[in-house]
Amino acid sequence: MAISPPPFKIILGSSSVARRQILSEMGYEFEIRTAGIDEKAIRKEKPEELVTVLAKAKADAILSRLEITDYKDAEPTLLITSDIVVVHEGSIREKPTTQEEARQFLKGYSGGHITTVNYVHVMNLKTGKITGGLDKAEVYFYQIPDEVIQNLIKEGIVFNVAGGLLLEHPLILPLVEAVIGASDSVMGLPKALTEKLIQAALIEEEF
Repeated sequence: MAISPPPFKIILGSSSVARRQILSEMGYEFEIRTAGIDEKAIRKEKPEELVTVLAKAKADAILSRLEITDYKDAEPTLLITSDIVVVHEGSIREKPTTQEEARQFLKGYSGGHITTVNYVHVMNLKTGKITGGLDKAEVYFYQIPDEVIQNLIKEGIVFNVAGGLLLEHPLILPLVEAVIGASDSVMGLPKALTEKLIQAALIEEEF
């Protein structure tokens, strides 16, 4: 008979609407904490390294404001943080900071493709066990009309997402030719990887 994992709680270390939606779709209830770190102050040349250190830095920032002793004797609580960047023609694209930068990002994607690089970090606050992993996906686009780009910029949501790319947006979705990988990975939280890391974080290692 399979042994069921113990009941547990989740803290999602993110203000992302997409991540909240994805974790809810996975069937989990959770509370939200935000890191509030200066992501631009943390730099790495390789996208895989950048998302890894940023996800861990978010966890550290949230942990610094928690009373960890409160979690040692209770049921397991998992802290989940993650980070994503868009890679286009070898360059890392984070959240655009100006209208012109957002316009350049989106025009660059038109008729081309991008890669998203994701790192998910899970820590069991009861045991201290940490699991983490990378996930990548590719998105191919049809031509993106200037009018669509202008409307996205005017709406302002592009400034809140990596690379200015909101895959599920009704203006963008019809312009997506193909997604190689999981669409939830492009949205910021790959379900399959996250579920795997959650289960791994709940396993107590025996020696």
